[in-house]
Order: sequence, then C-alpha cells, then structure tokens
Amino acid sequence: MTGLMKMDRRWVGMGVAGILALLLPLAVGAADAEKGANKSRVLSQDKTTANKANWGEIRPYFTGESFATKDILVANGTVEPGKAVHGAHRHAEEEYLYITEGSGTWHLDGKEFPAKAGDVLYVEPWVYHGFTNTGDKPLRFFVVKYNAKGVKVPPHPDDNRPDELPK
Repeated sequence: MTGLMKMDRRWVGMGVAGILALLLPLAVGAADAEKGANKSRVLSQDKTTANKANWGEIRPYFTGESFATKDILVANGTVEPGKAVHGAHRHAEEEYLYITEGSGTWHLDGKEFPAKAGDVLYVEPWVYHGFTNTGDKPLRFFVVKYNAKGVKVPPHPDDNRPDELPK
C-alpha cells in the first residue's frame, strides 16, 4: 500500500470547497473532458462552459479523476437572489464549498446557518447539505467534490429517506 493510500482521507484531495451531487452530470462537457486523469495545468474561466439553469449557472473546471481522487468536480457558480440549486441533498462524495461573494443560508444536517462570503462548508459523505441565496445580490461559490482513491466509499444509508429533500 502506498503512503498516499495510508493517509487519513481527510487530507487526501483537500480543496477549498465542494458542491451538489446533481451537478456532476452537468460537468460532463467540462474543459477537461479528455480521457484519463487530469494533468497539471491552469484553466481560465473563458475556457469553461457555463451550464445555465433557472437558479443561475455553474462552470466546471475539472471532472473525472486525478492522482488521488475520483468522481471529482471542481467548479465555480452563481446562484441568483431567492434561488437554490435544489433542496438539501446528500451523496457519497466529500465536499467543500466556499462562498466568494454574496450571502444566504446554509443547510447542514437538518440545521440552518447564516452564509456569507468567506465561509467554507465541509460535508462528509451522506450528510444532507446545501444553501439558498437569501441575499439581494448574486451568490458566487467555488466547489470541490470528490471520492478518494484507495478509500472505500461509505455505503448508502438504508433509511428510506430521499437523497434530495424538497426545497
């Protein structure tokens, strides 16, 4: 077993953010759609594709896998005032979400908290989470969501609850 595989999974693939299980399918057309693992490089926003929806947009930069991660999504996005991408949800990937501009409300494990620029959310696999823009300006965010290679993905909870809650 390599040293990387022995590392505590909290440190593998750490980023400054993460987001939303339903966004990964949107990322298929991301700037790194080439086959194989992501390679070292800089991607400019103008090289990404904006996936637009009635709530705003998301721009995937990297998807797929890297040296230490699989099922990765690295993206930035904008949520319009009064909107949410979808209701609180849960998924197998770990996630970091960083708010770069705006304000809103975090949803984490059945509780709500004020959200503002500079906040970072970390969520473990299968914990309900999300956010709503409750401000009067667009809320901008950066996200990193992934599974670590060599770390067993926790099984889906068998509790008969949906993976996405109503808005």
